[in-house]
Amino acid sequence: MTDFLHPMPDAHALRQCSALALAHMGDSVYELMTRGWLISSGLVTSRNLHRETIRLVCAGAQAAGAHAIEPLLTGEEQAVFRHGRNAKPKSIPKSASPAEYAHATAVEALFGWLYLRGQYDRLNELFAVLLPAAQQWAAQP
Repeated sequence: MTDFLHPMPDAHALRQCSALALAHMGDSVYELMTRGWLISSGLVTSRNLHRETIRLVCAGAQAAGAHAIEPLLTGEEQAVFRHGRNAKPKSIPKSASPAEYAHATAVEALFGWLYLRGQYDRLNELFAVLLPAAQQWAAQP
């Protein structure tokens, strides 16, 4: 049986993924981690969960987190991060600057890559560093 929750593409298949494909996966991984953290933190109403999730998964919050984790990345992780940052999406949301969106895409590509490699402990390490920066950004008026 195939495990769709924990896909493990081989190294060749993973190298074939574009930065935007990795970001596509990483977007969901990042949001799932954020939702898990919010529920673990005691938010239980769907209204509060939704509002806080939206604040923490937006491009600005992810970009703030990107700056926090960037110095901690290994050489291989830096390459994936740069690849994601330099990706050329077809559109950028009005709520984000091009620089914010580029850094958010970099985080998502990195998270997608780590997830597809099964490096869940590393994802948790980076998320723990990224989260306070994202929260601080989200708390700004």
